[in-house]
Amino acid sequence: MAPQSAQQPRGSARAAELPGQPPSRRAEALMFLALAILVWPVVSVGIVGAYGFSIWMSQLLFHSPLH
Repeated sequence: MAPQSAQQPRGSARAAELPGQPPSRRAEALMFLALAILVWPVVSVGIVGAYGFSIWMSQLLFHSPLH
């Protein structure tokens, strides 16, 4: 029997990403879309939520400002 290679099939997305080679335009576009559509909205909601939580906790601990 012939030994099987550790490389993935030619049609897979990882086959073009060999060490030392820059990512293809398609892989780069998919990475950008993943960041733009999935990651950054989640990060921004988390930052705004953390800011709101810190304001809420500071008001609970130090009382709200006098009116």
